[in-house]
Amino acid sequence: MPPDNPIIVALDLPGREALALASLLRGRVRWVKVGMTLFYAEGPVVVSELKNLGFEVFLDLKLNDIPHQVAGAAAAIARLGVGMFTVHASGGVAMMRSAVDSASRAAEEVGLAPPAVLAVTVLTSTDDEGLNQIGIEATAADQVVRLARLAEEAGADGVVCSPAEAARISSIVDSKALIVTPGVRPTWAEAGDQARISTPLVALEAGATHLVIGRPITAAADPATAIDRILSEIERIDR
Repeated sequence: MPPDNPIIVALDLPGREALALASLLRGRVRWVKVGMTLFYAEGPVVVSELKNLGFEVFLDLKLNDIPHQVAGAAAAIARLGVGMFTVHASGGVAMMRSAVDSASRAAEEVGLAPPAVLAVTVLTSTDDEGLNQIGIEATAADQVVRLARLAEEAGADGVVCSPAEAARISSIVDSKALIVTPGVRPTWAEAGDQARISTPLVALEAGATHLVIGRPITAAADPATAIDRILSEIERIDR
């Protein structure tokens, strides 16, 4: 089993490029993220292939539909053997609860541990102005907190939020809740299209349990060295 460090490498690459990169990272990280780009290109088989390489898979499809549809999707996802997957908290308590219950039942039926259901709060590419454009007058920070409380009510295992809100979230959710933070950029990386970002060390100190990091690793000339640089940035924290 690869080391249980907090990095989740976002394999947001098309087709087989992602699997080639994952092969290079074996032994350095435990978790990889499969998002829409990779899943829609390769389908469910990519999860099996990554698991065969020894990784835990975080399937980030951000389910958001009526509870019946989300329940069906969650069951299918659970049968793939992923470790975590996402739903949109904005879908509401009933929808999130349907995902939690359905995933748990489906995993039990096939003899697997139930995956953690994570509720996506406000995307890290969205700021206060972006929320206002769609009729939400709350700040991004306040909206994250509101949605995190709904996720906890629905029985979700954790939330996805930016590092900027991790401290507030860690103070209001159960101590066992997962706090997964995209929008994490090492000190030497560009922000890209993320609006609410932080460094790995600051995110962990704020309460993040996992750090989703993509392009600083996947676009690096030497991805393995990039991971080692990130780990050296966070080794000072007592986790």
